[in-house]
Amino acid sequence: MSVNKGENIGLDIEKTKTFKNFLLRENPIFYISFFIIFTILSVIGLNKSQFEKITKVLLNSIITNFGFLYLIIVLLIALVCLYLCCSSYGDIRLGKDDSKPEYSNISWFSMLFSAGMGVGLVFFGVAEPMTHFVNPIGGIESGSKSAIDFAFNTSFFHWGIHPWAIYSFLALGMAYFQFRKGEKGLISSLFSPILKGKKYEKQLKMIIDVIAILATITGVATTLGFGALQINSGLNYLFNIPNNIISQIIIIGVVTVIFVYSALGSLDKGIKTLSNLNVLISFLLLFIVIILGPTIGIFNIFSESLGNYLNNFLKISLRTNSFGDKTWLSSWTIFYWSNWVAWTPFVGTFIARISKGRTIREFIIGVVVIPSLVSFIWFSAFGTLGISLGKEFAKVAIEHTETALFLVFGEYPLGDLMSGVAIVLLASFFITSADSATYVLGMMSSDGDLNPPKYKKLIWGVFQSLLAIALISAGGLDMLKTASIIIAFPLLILLPIMIFSLFYSLKRDIFIKKRIKLKNEIKKMSLEEIGYLSDTVKDLRICKEE
Repeated sequence: MSVNKGENIGLDIEKTKTFKNFLLRENPIFYISFFIIFTILSVIGLNKSQFEKITKVLLNSIITNFGFLYLIIVLLIALVCLYLCCSSYGDIRLGKDDSKPEYSNISWFSMLFSAGMGVGLVFFGVAEPMTHFVNPIGGIESGSKSAIDFAFNTSFFHWGIHPWAIYSFLALGMAYFQFRKGEKGLISSLFSPILKGKKYEKQLKMIIDVIAILATITGVATTLGFGALQINSGLNYLFNIPNNIISQIIIIGVVTVIFVYSALGSLDKGIKTLSNLNVLISFLLLFIVIILGPTIGIFNIFSESLGNYLNNFLKISLRTNSFGDKTWLSSWTIFYWSNWVAWTPFVGTFIARISKGRTIREFIIGVVVIPSLVSFIWFSAFGTLGISLGKEFAKVAIEHTETALFLVFGEYPLGDLMSGVAIVLLASFFITSADSATYVLGMMSSDGDLNPPKYKKLIWGVFQSLLAIALISAGGLDMLKTASIIIAFPLLILLPIMIFSLFYSLKRDIFIKKRIKLKNEIKKMSLEEIGYLSDTVKDLRICKEE
């Protein structure tokens, strides 16, 4: 018996050692991020009013002192993406030179579009153009033709090239370093060329990845909050379901169960299937809106607004209202830019994961150009649908942003059908975004593992939903916007460094390719041709010295 007890004690000690080793081996990024999010949730739960005061002070400080940085850096990223697409760098493949794309063009586009814009398009498709139509800035008369132009130009600006360029740049960098350079699938990998061999490389990379996780979970929680608010409003409009925090918590809870179940499966079975369904429902709803709405007016608005947008691209990109009230700027442009930046680690990591084998040019056309055109058509259709009902109706509709879509649908034939489809689409986008984010958070907190542990996906899935509930209860729509701007700011500062790092590596890549090509050409040459080439090089060197 004593021997057996000794054996049992030995086994217990061995199990304890194994557990301790597991904890030590576990990526510390997971624990640090988990602790910070848990702390934020605890602070909100214990003292909502104090949390709201602190966030307002931080928000005002960022907007007042650094608002211009958002505009400059985001414009720089957009120009960088367009340059990469048109330059010789566009031929570089995201992977080895013989790599092939893993997904078809349709599935690839469906997944990246669902992850990138989803809920936002449905939430703001009607509400934003109508809001700018009623409340334009710059001395434009409310409800005028100039107000219509302003409404669509601004909506195109907020949902076009700029946001998709933010996603594209980070996704491009991650795919390039991960699949071509053999780095880990982490945001910090973009800094490898300038950090490699440095004294604090490991610590700095850890800080970068923690910032990326915090930005991701906050950005996704913000979008989940928007989705819950609008789904609740739609259900209230159609079925008189109470529009309150209890209903919103139930909606988030139901959706959480669905997306966590999906996230625990494989990428192909879960996210790919949902994404294809999203795009199918989106185009169905868009088709119905174009047919039932002022069809000719929609295409006229699309054509005219696209021309105005491209013609004023630089002007509107740097509009700061220097000596005026910056409330509009913070509520719209800076909120959007910060929201896109907050979403960038998640969307960028996810798009990078599904983009192996494509060239940089194919990638930018697929992630910037085509989604921007879809967004332009979407806002032309839904915006025209709302604005055509007149200024007085728009005033009433925008009193509650989350209900604007359903009020507009109610004025058209098959309005209830369109509202029902919109709710299904919102839920589907809601699930896909959270599903994708859960996968990415698990990946980022598992040292870039492309198949992260299920328990981590479960933890992050629950936590992002809890944060969405906490932010809604702490201040609703305004708190969601505020949290997104604050958490995205550190990441914004890192983006210019990423640009430098990517170009540094791309230049070396081009140089290596040219050297390999030259070596291959020399191998094909005869000794006589090599001798002639050598003499020519010597002559050129002498001419240069003289």
